[in-house]
Amino acid sequence: MIAFAIRRLVQAIGVMLVVALISFLMFRFVGDPVNQLVGVDTSPAEREALRQALGLNDPVLVQFGRFIVKAAQLDFGISYQFKQPVASLIASRLPATLELSFVSAVFALAIGIPMGIFTGLYPFSWVSRGFLAISLIGVSLPTFLIGILLIFIVSVNLGWLPSFGRGDTVRIFGNWTTGLLTKSGLQSLILPAITLGLFQMTLIMRLVRGEMLEVLRTDYIKFARARGLSRRAINFGHALKNTLVPVITITGLQVGSIIAFAIITETVFQWPGMGLMFLQAVQSVDIPIMAAYLLLIAFLFVMINFIVDMLYVAVDPRIRLGGARG
Repeated sequence: MIAFAIRRLVQAIGVMLVVALISFLMFRFVGDPVNQLVGVDTSPAEREALRQALGLNDPVLVQFGRFIVKAAQLDFGISYQFKQPVASLIASRLPATLELSFVSAVFALAIGIPMGIFTGLYPFSWVSRGFLAISLIGVSLPTFLIGILLIFIVSVNLGWLPSFGRGDTVRIFGNWTTGLLTKSGLQSLILPAITLGLFQMTLIMRLVRGEMLEVLRTDYIKFARARGLSRRAINFGHALKNTLVPVITITGLQVGSIIAFAIITETVFQWPGMGLMFLQAVQSVDIPIMAAYLLLIAFLFVMINFIVDMLYVAVDPRIRLGGARG
Protein backbone atom coordinates (compact mmCIF):
# COMPACT_ATOMS: atom_id res chain seq x y z
CA MET A 1 0.00 0.00 0.00
CA ILE A 2 2.80 2.43 0.92
CA ALA A 3 4.80 1.62 -2.22
CA PHE A 4 1.66 2.09 -4.32
CA ALA A 5 1.04 5.50 -2.72
CA ILE A 6 4.67 6.56 -3.27
CA ARG A 7 4.49 5.65 -6.97
CA ARG A 8 1.33 7.69 -7.35
CA LEU A 9 2.92 10.66 -5.55
CA VAL A 10 5.95 10.58 -7.85
CA GLN A 11 3.64 10.53 -10.87
CA ALA A 12 1.65 13.42 -9.39
CA ILE A 13 4.81 15.49 -8.94
CA GLY A 14 5.75 14.83 -12.56
CA VAL A 15 2.34 15.99 -13.76
CA MET A 16 2.56 19.15 -11.68
CA LEU A 17 6.00 19.95 -13.12
CA VAL A 18 4.62 19.65 -16.66
CA VAL A 19 1.68 21.88 -15.80
CA ALA A 20 4.04 24.36 -14.14
CA LEU A 21 6.08 24.45 -17.36
CA ILE A 22 2.96 25.17 -19.40
CA SER A 23 1.91 27.89 -16.96
CA PHE A 24 5.40 29.41 -17.06
CA LEU A 25 5.49 29.45 -20.85
CA MET A 26 2.10 31.15 -20.89
CA PHE A 27 3.27 33.57 -18.20
CA ARG A 28 6.55 34.32 -19.97
CA PHE A 29 5.79 34.28 -23.68
CA VAL A 30 2.13 35.37 -24.01
CA GLY A 31 2.40 39.11 -24.36
CA ASP A 32 4.80 41.38 -22.53
CA PRO A 33 4.19 41.77 -18.77
CA VAL A 34 5.83 45.19 -18.83
CA ASN A 35 3.24 46.53 -21.28
CA GLN A 36 0.50 45.41 -18.91
CA LEU A 37 2.06 47.14 -15.90
CA VAL A 38 3.04 50.52 -17.33
CA GLY A 39 1.38 53.25 -19.33
CA VAL A 40 2.02 54.33 -22.89
CA ASP A 41 4.03 57.36 -21.74
CA THR A 42 6.60 55.27 -19.83
CA SER A 43 10.13 55.84 -21.12
CA PRO A 44 12.26 52.97 -22.52
CA ALA A 45 14.69 53.35 -19.62
CA GLU A 46 11.90 52.91 -17.08
CA ARG A 47 10.61 49.88 -19.00
CA GLU A 48 14.06 48.32 -19.00
CA ALA A 49 14.46 48.98 -15.27
CA LEU A 50 11.14 47.26 -14.63
CA ARG A 51 12.16 44.28 -16.76
CA GLN A 52 15.34 44.00 -14.73
CA ALA A 53 13.42 44.24 -11.46
CA LEU A 54 10.99 41.53 -12.56
CA GLY A 55 13.85 39.26 -13.63
CA LEU A 56 12.68 39.09 -17.25
CA ASN A 57 16.24 39.47 -18.51
CA ASP A 58 17.45 36.35 -16.69
CA PRO A 59 17.96 33.04 -18.55
CA VAL A 60 14.76 31.04 -19.14
CA LEU A 61 15.83 28.17 -16.86
CA VAL A 62 16.51 30.60 -14.03
CA GLN A 63 13.11 32.19 -14.53
CA PHE A 64 11.41 28.78 -14.58
CA GLY A 65 13.13 27.72 -11.36
CA ARG A 66 12.13 30.97 -9.70
CA PHE A 67 8.56 30.51 -10.95
CA ILE A 68 8.34 27.02 -9.40
CA VAL A 69 9.79 28.20 -6.06
CA LYS A 70 7.36 31.11 -5.88
CA ALA A 71 4.41 28.93 -6.94
CA ALA A 72 5.27 26.46 -4.18
CA GLN A 73 5.10 29.43 -1.78
CA LEU A 74 1.73 30.49 -3.32
CA ASP A 75 3.33 33.59 -4.78
CA PHE A 76 1.90 34.11 -8.27
CA GLY A 77 2.80 37.74 -8.70
CA ILE A 78 0.59 40.80 -9.05
CA SER A 79 -2.61 40.86 -11.08
CA TYR A 80 -2.37 43.19 -14.07
CA GLN A 81 -6.06 44.05 -13.82
CA PHE A 82 -6.66 44.35 -10.08
CA LYS A 83 -3.14 45.47 -9.07
CA GLN A 84 -3.28 43.07 -6.10
CA PRO A 85 -1.40 39.86 -5.23
CA VAL A 86 -2.94 36.97 -7.15
CA ALA A 87 -2.79 34.72 -4.07
CA SER A 88 -5.02 37.07 -2.09
CA LEU A 89 -7.49 37.33 -4.98
CA ILE A 90 -7.70 33.54 -5.23
CA ALA A 91 -8.05 33.20 -1.47
CA SER A 92 -11.01 35.58 -1.52
CA ARG A 93 -12.73 33.73 -4.39
CA LEU A 94 -11.81 30.14 -3.52
CA PRO A 95 -14.44 29.62 -0.76
CA ALA A 96 -17.29 30.51 -3.12
CA THR A 97 -16.11 28.10 -5.82
CA LEU A 98 -15.42 25.23 -3.42
CA GLU A 99 -18.76 25.76 -1.70
CA LEU A 100 -20.64 25.65 -5.01
CA SER A 101 -18.63 22.64 -6.21
CA PHE A 102 -19.13 20.73 -2.95
CA VAL A 103 -22.90 21.25 -2.92
CA SER A 104 -23.11 20.35 -6.63
CA ALA A 105 -21.12 17.14 -6.07
CA VAL A 106 -23.27 16.17 -3.08
CA PHE A 107 -26.39 16.83 -5.15
CA ALA A 108 -25.07 14.73 -8.05
CA LEU A 109 -24.09 11.79 -5.82
CA ALA A 110 -27.10 11.90 -3.50
CA ILE A 111 -29.54 11.90 -6.42
CA GLY A 112 -27.59 10.08 -9.14
CA ILE A 113 -26.57 6.94 -7.22
CA PRO A 114 -30.08 6.09 -5.86
CA MET A 115 -31.60 6.78 -9.28
CA GLY A 116 -28.99 4.54 -10.92
CA ILE A 117 -29.60 1.75 -8.41
CA PHE A 118 -33.37 1.95 -8.87
CA THR A 119 -33.23 1.97 -12.67
CA GLY A 120 -30.78 -0.93 -12.57
CA LEU A 121 -32.95 -3.03 -10.29
CA TYR A 122 -36.25 -2.12 -11.98
CA PRO A 123 -35.28 -1.31 -15.58
CA PHE A 124 -38.78 -1.68 -17.04
CA SER A 125 -40.83 0.28 -14.52
CA TRP A 126 -42.44 3.57 -15.54
CA VAL A 127 -40.46 5.37 -12.82
CA SER A 128 -37.21 4.12 -14.35
CA ARG A 129 -38.32 5.31 -17.77
CA GLY A 130 -39.05 8.73 -16.27
CA PHE A 131 -35.59 8.84 -14.67
CA LEU A 132 -34.00 7.94 -18.02
CA ALA A 133 -35.95 10.70 -19.74
CA ILE A 134 -34.70 13.19 -17.14
CA SER A 135 -31.15 11.94 -17.64
CA LEU A 136 -31.40 12.52 -21.39
CA ILE A 137 -32.44 16.10 -20.75
CA GLY A 138 -29.57 16.61 -18.32
CA VAL A 139 -27.01 15.18 -20.75
CA SER A 140 -28.34 16.92 -23.85
CA LEU A 141 -28.89 20.50 -22.68
CA PRO A 142 -25.79 22.71 -22.30
CA THR A 143 -25.05 24.07 -18.85
CA PHE A 144 -25.64 27.71 -19.70
CA LEU A 145 -29.06 26.91 -21.18
CA ILE A 146 -30.08 24.97 -18.06
CA GLY A 147 -29.05 27.92 -15.92
CA ILE A 148 -30.95 30.42 -18.04
CA LEU A 149 -34.07 28.24 -18.03
CA LEU A 150 -33.92 27.85 -14.24
CA ILE A 151 -33.53 31.61 -13.82
CA PHE A 152 -36.44 32.31 -16.17
CA ILE A 153 -38.80 29.78 -14.57
CA VAL A 154 -37.87 29.76 -10.89
CA SER A 155 -36.61 33.32 -10.39
CA VAL A 156 -38.37 35.47 -12.98
CA ASN A 157 -41.76 33.77 -13.32
CA LEU A 158 -42.20 32.17 -9.90
CA GLY A 159 -39.99 34.48 -7.85
CA TRP A 160 -38.95 31.68 -5.51
CA LEU A 161 -35.15 32.01 -5.53
CA PRO A 162 -32.52 34.68 -6.31
CA SER A 163 -31.18 34.77 -9.85
CA PHE A 164 -27.65 35.99 -9.16
CA GLY A 165 -25.06 36.57 -6.45
CA ARG A 166 -24.05 34.59 -3.40
CA GLY A 167 -26.36 36.09 -0.80
CA ASP A 168 -25.29 36.87 2.75
CA THR A 169 -22.14 35.17 4.01
CA VAL A 170 -20.52 34.70 7.39
CA ARG A 171 -16.85 34.31 8.25
CA ILE A 172 -16.14 31.01 9.97
CA PHE A 173 -12.34 31.17 10.35
CA GLY A 174 -9.73 33.53 8.96
CA ASN A 175 -10.88 34.89 5.61
CA TRP A 176 -12.96 31.81 4.83
CA THR A 177 -16.58 32.76 4.25
CA THR A 178 -19.66 30.62 3.66
CA GLY A 179 -23.25 31.18 2.72
CA LEU A 180 -24.39 27.81 4.03
CA LEU A 181 -25.19 29.34 7.41
CA THR A 182 -27.51 32.08 6.15
CA LYS A 183 -30.96 31.88 4.60
CA SER A 184 -30.17 34.07 1.60
CA GLY A 185 -26.90 32.20 1.08
CA LEU A 186 -28.68 28.86 0.93
CA GLN A 187 -31.35 30.25 -1.37
CA SER A 188 -28.73 31.74 -3.71
CA LEU A 189 -26.87 28.42 -3.82
CA ILE A 190 -29.74 26.19 -4.96
CA LEU A 191 -30.05 27.17 -8.62
CA PRO A 192 -26.30 27.28 -9.43
CA ALA A 193 -25.73 23.97 -7.63
CA ILE A 194 -28.49 22.26 -9.61
CA THR A 195 -27.21 23.78 -12.85
CA LEU A 196 -23.63 22.66 -12.21
CA GLY A 197 -24.51 19.23 -10.83
CA LEU A 198 -27.28 18.16 -13.20
CA PHE A 199 -24.97 16.83 -15.92
CA GLN A 200 -22.83 15.02 -13.36
CA MET A 201 -25.95 13.55 -11.74
CA THR A 202 -27.25 12.12 -15.01
CA LEU A 203 -23.81 10.74 -15.89
CA ILE A 204 -23.47 9.01 -12.51
CA MET A 205 -27.02 7.67 -12.72
CA ARG A 206 -26.48 6.11 -16.14
CA LEU A 207 -23.11 4.68 -15.09
CA VAL A 208 -24.52 3.07 -11.92
CA ARG A 209 -27.48 1.73 -13.89
CA GLY A 210 -25.26 0.17 -16.55
CA GLU A 211 -22.92 -1.38 -14.00
CA MET A 212 -25.82 -2.75 -11.94
CA LEU A 213 -27.41 -4.35 -15.00
CA GLU A 214 -24.07 -5.90 -15.94
CA VAL A 215 -23.28 -7.21 -12.45
CA LEU A 216 -26.76 -8.65 -11.92
CA ARG A 217 -26.21 -10.92 -14.94
CA THR A 218 -22.95 -12.41 -13.64
CA ASP A 219 -22.60 -16.00 -12.41
CA TYR A 220 -21.75 -15.16 -8.81
CA ILE A 221 -25.03 -13.23 -8.46
CA LYS A 222 -26.89 -16.25 -9.82
CA PHE A 223 -25.03 -18.44 -7.34
CA ALA A 224 -25.95 -16.07 -4.49
CA ARG A 225 -29.60 -16.36 -5.48
CA ALA A 226 -29.29 -20.15 -5.59
CA ARG A 227 -27.91 -20.10 -2.04
CA GLY A 228 -31.12 -18.43 -0.92
CA LEU A 229 -29.67 -15.06 0.05
CA SER A 230 -32.17 -12.27 0.45
CA ARG A 231 -32.69 -9.87 -2.39
CA ARG A 232 -31.43 -7.00 -0.24
CA ALA A 233 -28.19 -8.85 0.54
CA ILE A 234 -27.66 -9.69 -3.14
CA ASN A 235 -28.42 -6.22 -4.48
CA PHE A 236 -26.56 -4.15 -1.90
CA GLY A 237 -24.07 -6.59 -0.36
CA HIS A 238 -22.78 -8.08 -3.62
CA ALA A 239 -23.99 -6.27 -6.72
CA LEU A 240 -23.63 -2.67 -5.57
CA LYS A 241 -20.20 -3.24 -4.05
CA ASN A 242 -18.83 -4.52 -7.34
CA THR A 243 -20.03 -1.44 -9.21
CA LEU A 244 -18.02 0.92 -7.02
CA VAL A 245 -14.69 0.90 -8.89
CA PRO A 246 -15.93 2.49 -12.15
CA VAL A 247 -18.27 4.72 -10.17
CA ILE A 248 -15.36 5.94 -8.04
CA THR A 249 -13.36 6.62 -11.22
CA ILE A 250 -16.01 8.74 -12.88
CA THR A 251 -17.04 10.44 -9.65
CA GLY A 252 -13.49 11.48 -8.85
CA LEU A 253 -12.94 12.90 -12.31
CA GLN A 254 -16.31 14.62 -12.32
CA VAL A 255 -15.63 16.32 -8.98
CA GLY A 256 -12.51 17.79 -10.55
CA SER A 257 -14.52 18.78 -13.60
CA ILE A 258 -17.10 20.51 -11.44
CA ILE A 259 -14.38 22.70 -9.92
CA ALA A 260 -12.58 23.32 -13.21
CA PHE A 261 -15.62 24.01 -15.36
CA ALA A 262 -17.69 26.05 -12.93
CA ILE A 263 -16.79 29.03 -15.12
CA ILE A 264 -20.01 28.91 -17.14
CA THR A 265 -22.27 28.48 -14.12
CA GLU A 266 -20.53 31.24 -12.19
CA THR A 267 -20.85 33.55 -15.19
CA VAL A 268 -24.57 32.84 -15.69
CA PHE A 269 -25.39 33.38 -12.02
CA GLN A 270 -22.70 36.03 -11.38
CA TRP A 271 -21.34 33.80 -8.65
CA PRO A 272 -18.25 35.51 -7.13
CA GLY A 273 -15.89 32.56 -7.49
CA MET A 274 -12.65 31.70 -9.25
CA GLY A 275 -14.38 30.79 -12.51
CA LEU A 276 -15.82 34.26 -12.94
CA MET A 277 -12.47 35.79 -12.01
CA PHE A 278 -10.70 33.58 -14.56
CA LEU A 279 -13.10 34.64 -17.31
CA GLN A 280 -12.46 38.29 -16.46
CA ALA A 281 -8.72 37.56 -16.54
CA VAL A 282 -9.01 36.04 -20.02
CA GLN A 283 -10.91 39.09 -21.26
CA SER A 284 -8.24 41.46 -19.92
CA VAL A 285 -5.25 39.13 -20.67
CA ASP A 286 -4.35 38.99 -16.98
CA ILE A 287 -1.64 36.31 -17.31
CA PRO A 288 -0.75 35.92 -13.57
CA ILE A 289 -4.34 35.00 -12.71
CA MET A 290 -4.61 32.65 -15.69
CA ALA A 291 -1.37 30.88 -14.80
CA ALA A 292 -2.30 30.59 -11.12
CA TYR A 293 -5.75 29.25 -12.00
CA LEU A 294 -4.23 26.62 -14.29
CA LEU A 295 -1.82 25.49 -11.56
CA LEU A 296 -4.51 25.39 -8.89
CA ILE A 297 -6.95 23.38 -11.01
CA ALA A 298 -4.19 20.97 -11.99
CA PHE A 299 -3.26 20.52 -8.33
CA LEU A 300 -6.89 19.80 -7.43
CA PHE A 301 -7.17 17.26 -10.23
CA VAL A 302 -3.95 15.55 -9.17
CA MET A 303 -5.06 15.36 -5.54
CA ILE A 304 -8.50 14.04 -6.48
CA ASN A 305 -6.94 11.39 -8.73
CA PHE A 306 -4.58 10.39 -5.93
CA ILE A 307 -7.51 9.98 -3.54
CA VAL A 308 -9.38 7.97 -6.20
CA ASP A 309 -6.37 5.68 -6.63
CA MET A 310 -6.27 5.07 -2.89
CA LEU A 311 -9.98 4.28 -2.91
CA TYR A 312 -9.33 1.82 -5.74
CA VAL A 313 -7.02 -0.14 -3.51
CA ALA A 314 -9.48 -0.06 -0.62
CA VAL A 315 -12.34 -1.32 -2.80
CA ASP A 316 -10.42 -3.76 -4.99
CA PRO A 317 -6.97 -4.89 -3.67
CA ARG A 318 -6.32 -6.66 -6.98
CA ILE A 319 -5.37 -3.28 -8.46
CA ARG A 320 -2.52 -2.91 -5.97
CA LEU A 321 -1.37 -6.49 -6.52
CA GLY A 322 -1.51 -6.10 -10.27
CA GLY A 323 0.57 -2.93 -10.09
CA ALA A 324 3.11 -4.67 -7.86
CA ARG A 325 3.47 -7.58 -10.29
CA GLY A 326 3.81 -5.12 -13.16
